[in-house]
Amino acid sequence: MVPNKSLDESKIIAAVLHDVYNSCGVVFNNSVRRNTLNKVFNRTASEGLSFLTKTLPRLGKAFDKALTCSTPLNASELRFESQPGSQLPKLFGELFNRVLQPNGTLLPEPCVNSVRAIRQLLYLFYKYELPYTVEQEQRVVDKFEKTDRDLLTVNPTLDYIKGTINETMSLRPPRYISRGYTWLKPRTQIHIAREAKLLLTRLFASFDPKDIYPRHGPGAVATKQQLWDKYRWTNVSARITKHYPLDEYFYASLGHVCDSVDSFKTITDNSLPARVVLVPKDSRGPRLISCEPVDFQWIQQGLGSAIVKLVENSVLTKRNVFFTDQEPNRRGAQLGSLTGKYATLDLNEASDRVSLGLVRLLFPPHICEYLEACRSSATVLPDGREIELNKFAPMGSCLCFPIMALTIWSILTAAAPDADTRECIYVYGDDVIVPTTFVEDAIIILESFGLKINRDKSCTSGFFRESCGMDAFKGVNVTPVRLRTVWSSFRSPDSYTSWIAYANSFYDKGYYSVYDYIVEHLHHLYGAIPTKDMNLSCPSLRAVSEHQRPIRSRVNSKLQKLEYHVWDVKSVVVHHSNSEGWSKLLRYFAEKANDFNCKSTTMQASEPSFDEFHDAFSVSSYTRRRTSMLVRGWR
Repeated sequence: MVPNKSLDESKIIAAVLHDVYNSCGVVFNNSVRRNTLNKVFNRTASEGLSFLTKTLPRLGKAFDKALTCSTPLNASELRFESQPGSQLPKLFGELFNRVLQPNGTLLPEPCVNSVRAIRQLLYLFYKYELPYTVEQEQRVVDKFEKTDRDLLTVNPTLDYIKGTINETMSLRPPRYISRGYTWLKPRTQIHIAREAKLLLTRLFASFDPKDIYPRHGPGAVATKQQLWDKYRWTNVSARITKHYPLDEYFYASLGHVCDSVDSFKTITDNSLPARVVLVPKDSRGPRLISCEPVDFQWIQQGLGSAIVKLVENSVLTKRNVFFTDQEPNRRGAQLGSLTGKYATLDLNEASDRVSLGLVRLLFPPHICEYLEACRSSATVLPDGREIELNKFAPMGSCLCFPIMALTIWSILTAAAPDADTRECIYVYGDDVIVPTTFVEDAIIILESFGLKINRDKSCTSGFFRESCGMDAFKGVNVTPVRLRTVWSSFRSPDSYTSWIAYANSFYDKGYYSVYDYIVEHLHHLYGAIPTKDMNLSCPSLRAVSEHQRPIRSRVNSKLQKLEYHVWDVKSVVVHHSNSEGWSKLLRYFAEKANDFNCKSTTMQASEPSFDEFHDAFSVSSYTRRRTSMLVRGWR
């Protein structure tokens, strides 16, 4: 029977259940299997996809809390029917009974495989990118505004600490701080802030904020320039040019300035606001990010990259703060779940709670003035309103991630009681790992500076930890496969690559029924798909039967290899040949500067070849972000 082109979400759940029951066949009889499937189908039919994307994940969050021994599971509070004489749900009850006691607390010897199965069932559709309602979008915007206003209540405390440290003013300590934040004794807070400032001063002691290589980021900008127009300057903020002169940082050379003198004179110097946009996140609602003005983004990218390079090479930070490598945090979470030695902390709205006042307090003044020079001080909301920002930088700024990580690291390291604790602090953005013996103090200290801990996602006890995409229980990886991209009944590059990746993930975790179900629909819609053992540079499945593999082939005599005619995904390239030569050269220098800089710091530096210089004057192709096309080709 030929399957329908449309994928049924309920049948994916059914396939997961089938694989779970097959792996634990002695526990589940056919009657139990049928009853469970009927319950899933009935609730999905009555509640719609929200049962899979919201209701089940809500039960998953409560289950995770039970695994950390913080809050017992109570199914009735979550709109699930409980088992007789138990707080555990009837749905998937056979699995829950192998992990939790009737009172919702952890069994002395919980079944790790059952934990993995439960989390896979409950979180399968948690990240599903369904359309958002107007109410969901408005809630995100309202939360953004409220968080920014809340930072005003922390400023009196930060101003008092800064004045005390600098001994430039005499202020009375604030009598209170707003509800929702933790209060430390002023003397303790001053000591921590002073030590944190010393750490960052040591880190930036030999750092030159002017020694940067500006470039454009891959995303949209608030000023809405097209890809090729980003290299033509019409406005550069006076705040930026005070520290980064226009002729040095925004033009390829003095010759570029001379040849563009007419347009150079017309450049305005306004400080334009950023622009807030909403992007997909998960089933609860969108994520809010900020598109920066093109002139701010240009400098932010250069300064942010220089700071990341500094942190990754400094003896002070290279073993504790990470930007490109998540493995230390992932290993820490796995080890913490096994030994209980490490706790994982997740910060709530972390990027939005690092206030400008906190950055001014902790970072050395000669760094702060450059950070503020390329910081957007205002943003435009989706409804057109412009608001002043109390936070240092919202998500979307290239400086947001490194400054947030360094702020968290410096505060925790300054407050650590000994060298062993300092060595065991790991920071990757807002994912933080600290020794369990230090975790309660860490929470109080971070919140005393205006940050806020997400206690629902922080794991401080029990055998469960999560950090940087690693969910671990008793040392075992129990991270579920989370579906994001909605299946398309028409050929789509995003759907094709995503669902091949999902199928492979299920195969790797032993969910072979789910793999077969997805692959069957992929083959019906796209035809033959290559497998990994064919070693082709295109999306490939783990394994398929021989008759489902591509059969159209040829021998490439130039490469001396066998090639197959298969589907592949290519980025959409825009050719724009009307750009002036100087703009192309500026783009070339911006994109190649880091490579040349790396070569020049070694003894193996060499003269650029003629082809490299020739490429500089033929830069006319631009790749559109988040756009791709599905094509047939030889691989």
